[in-house]
Amino acid sequence: MEQQRVDKFEDLIAWQKARELTKAIYQVTTSGPFAKDFGLRDQIRRAAVSVMSDIAEGFERSGRSEFHQFLSIAKSSCAELRSQLYVSLDARYLSPSTFRQLILQAEEVARIIGGLRKAVHAQRILARASGLERKSAIPRSSVLSPQS
Repeated sequence: MEQQRVDKFEDLIAWQKARELTKAIYQVTTSGPFAKDFGLRDQIRRAAVSVMSDIAEGFERSGRSEFHQFLSIAKSSCAELRSQLYVSLDARYLSPSTFRQLILQAEEVARIIGGLRKAVHAQRILARASGLERKSAIPRSSVLSPQS
């Protein structure tokens, strides 16, 4: 399979999907009783923003080890977000259908981050074996958007 160097985090499917999830979270938290629960509203927004921010920050770090670490943090933030969605459902801030949609989005983001994390880990192992520890070509299918 042809490999291509990824030069910007915006090309990562994981980041794109995390951005879509963050947009959806902001949309559902701007009105109704959710908007008045400042604590939960702000916490769930921070968790969503953290997912996409950690992917971006990790990508811009110096190497695969740090990127892998930040992907782990992003995946953990995704779990935090899912937990907060349950609180939102239980508080009746979300309808069951909206809850299901957001949970599915969050699970998809977590799976994609997990796959990217595995790819980065595999590259770390290969780099160590060859004496190189730097970012290089990542398999196109694991990181780039279909539009690329």
